[in-house]
Amino acid sequence: MRSSYKKEDVVLLLKDITGLVEPLPTKEREKRIQAGTHYCEMLPLEYVPSEAYMEAYREALCHFAQPVADAVGALADQIAKQRGRSVVLVSLARAGTPIGILLKRFLQKKYQWDVPHYSISIIRGRGIDHNAMRFLLKRYRPKQLLFVDGWIGKGAIERELKKELADYEGVSPELAVVADPAHITTLCGTHEDLLIPSACLNSTVSGLISRTFLRADLIGPRDFHGAVFYQELEEADLSYPFIEAIEAHFQIQAADGEQDHRSAEPGATSNPGLLEVQSIAERFGIEDINLVKPGIGETTRVLLRRVPWKVLIDERLRGDPALAHVLRLAAEKGVPVVYGLLKHYKCCGMIQRLADT
Repeated sequence: MRSSYKKEDVVLLLKDITGLVEPLPTKEREKRIQAGTHYCEMLPLEYVPSEAYMEAYREALCHFAQPVADAVGALADQIAKQRGRSVVLVSLARAGTPIGILLKRFLQKKYQWDVPHYSISIIRGRGIDHNAMRFLLKRYRPKQLLFVDGWIGKGAIERELKKELADYEGVSPELAVVADPAHITTLCGTHEDLLIPSACLNSTVSGLISRTFLRADLIGPRDFHGAVFYQELEEADLSYPFIEAIEAHFQIQAADGEQDHRSAEPGATSNPGLLEVQSIAERFGIEDINLVKPGIGETTRVLLRRVPWKVLIDERLRGDPALAHVLRLAAEKGVPVVYGLLKHYKCCGMIQRLADT
């Protein structure tokens, strides 16, 4: 798969379907999703980000570069301690891909390990790319594979990963993420609701590739899941400036396994984040829990990519500069902001049910 990433940073196990899919505007995609079309059977319009998008991104990068770098470093130290130098990073395309590159670079800088890094597709409700898994397992031992993503919202992809990997003996379903406010995994940089600035943009901070695509007319039984390469956006590409901005804040001399900024470990049998999301859905009369997107990263994505209905913010965070871009985007789009107590998240985005419009 073509991308603007260097081969030494990541190998994308994806089928290039550039020019084969007609992209759809946001509202049309939202209507079709809510009418039952799976999101992986469509692609959104991708374009040079507007100034509003770019301002949100610049604010986020300025505010969060250091804490994200610290969390990446903490996660890399845990990976080094638990998995050792034989680890193979397998990021989940596309949000996990820049995180995998950052982890690879940290491990190289601190430990002088040149670990392999691949990126593969997993789709909620459709599963993991089994052809990509076969590719990896022909080359590496099952216990070497470590799956990487950016953050955990309410845990939908993490649950999908566990279900899909049950058939792969010896492959750990543990998901390594930078931020896990839902308290689901122990392999994370922080349990704080931390915005990873790449959440503010689409392909222009993700190697110029689309989100992954799966439809039987274009993806055959022996194909990897598909994606589109947006070469026409090359002049707006911020993929490496993002990586380099975070990398510049790496503190390589920090003590191994330093985790003082992480909070309590997740419960063994429950998903505290999901329980809170269910409570939010009940409070606002939302029947479909997929319309509730918790966490600062998911809220940002709702405001930038979906048809937002409301934004819920923890009332203790009024005036918090970390949420300035959320408030500004909500104001620009005329999205109501409500305040209430949140336990695991700083904010929550809610998608408009289009049948009500």
